[in-house]
Amino acid sequence: QVQLVESGGGLVQAGDSLRLSCAASGRTFSLYAMGWFRQAPGMEREFVAAISRSGGSTYYADSVLGRFTISRDNAKNTVYLQVSSLKPEDTAVYYCAARPAPYYGTYYTAYDYWGQGTQVTVSS
Repeated sequence: QVQLVESGGGLVQAGDSLRLSCAASGRTFSLYAMGWFRQAPGMEREFVAAISRSGGSTYYADSVLGRFTISRDNAKNTVYLQVSSLKPEDTAVYYCAARPAPYYGTYYTAYDYWGQGTQVTVSS
């Protein structure tokens, strides 16, 4: 199995940017497709972005397309989420997740391993 630890969240103003990181340990990181999800209070966990295990394919939720960028560095066992042009509605706990497959899914049940989350709060 793989252990995931997110970092990089914080309190920012609308329009600001952050880079979220998710460090993996355990089994070979490059065996896993990775995803980012988020969950706001009282809301269901929603898909944000995903990347194939090679890094050659990515996919985004419509709500973040053009503002967020997912990437990975298999040599550093880390996946990133660059979040830009932040809006108050982006406020949520952001989770990374790992799927032991070449390609990603867009629903949370597609992923087997989860981090503890990092809080992003965007003030208006």
